[in-house]
Amino acid sequence: MLKTNWMKRAVIALLPLITLLTLACQKSPYPGYEKQNSGVFYKLLAIGEEEKKAQVGDYITADIAYRNMSDSSFFNGRRRFQLSATHFSGSIDECFAMLSEGDSASFIISADDFFLKTLETQKPRFLINQTTLKVDIRLVEVQKEDEYQREKEAFLTWIEDFGDYEKVILTQFIEQKKISAKPTASGLFLVTATPGKGPSVALGDTVIVDFEGKFFNGKFFDSTKKRNEPFSFVYGQKWQVIDGLEEAIGLMRQGQKALVILPSNLAFGKDGSSTGIIPPFTSVVFEVELLNVIKGVPPSSKTGDAKK
Repeated sequence: MLKTNWMKRAVIALLPLITLLTLACQKSPYPGYEKQNSGVFYKLLAIGEEEKKAQVGDYITADIAYRNMSDSSFFNGRRRFQLSATHFSGSIDECFAMLSEGDSASFIISADDFFLKTLETQKPRFLINQTTLKVDIRLVEVQKEDEYQREKEAFLTWIEDFGDYEKVILTQFIEQKKISAKPTASGLFLVTATPGKGPSVALGDTVIVDFEGKFFNGKFFDSTKKRNEPFSFVYGQKWQVIDGLEEAIGLMRQGQKALVILPSNLAFGKDGSSTGIIPPFTSVVFEVELLNVIKGVPPSSKTGDAKK
């Protein structure tokens, strides 16, 4: 193991030289990126300490950021999902399969292929004039399916006990705010402040929302309004939003404003947020406004479960 770690550190130290040599040979149009046979451009940022390479069928946890070619980010978050087989050359699944646990890399992929083939929806208007996009990935964890299932079973058993305290806090908040709405089957509360008169949301639609995320004490942890940057994503597809927000938005109509209360299992779970701002097992509140619903093409069955 010491030898392996030493070799990895040596490779990291040589990365700038390797990159220069690669550029000299391949003449990539994107400085620092190496072109793969599939057409994906790839830049290694860091090498992890583990040799666990992501394979099709593995459950992976990754920090993912999508950026346009001007480096403006339109999504940044941590997601866990089961890695799918590559359905076409140059897909984003291929990018994940290139990495081992702990690796970080930046990729440049076709924007049209990502939205039209992977997500099976229209490309967002803010990317309409761009043929490529950047995807930054840090592969946090790789788990075989049996490992994932064992951890899930252990977690569900443990949270039955731990969840009692969170239930007390959640109940007190509901009573304090005099909320009469009943929770959904999953446990979220949705309280409409302003009804919507536009279309409802369906799988494959591109939705544009403003939201403000708060703790129960009223302290903000995120706000698109403060950034003056509404959030756009494809409804029903993986790597988009936390489960609770996806469910809530699916219950809304264009123009609707609502208060959404999420227990931790629908928000940031046992690990908390990847930034460390939101602690584990923390219920949160979102004020959500569904600004626009752009009708898309419903995903076919081959995309599998979109709420991973």
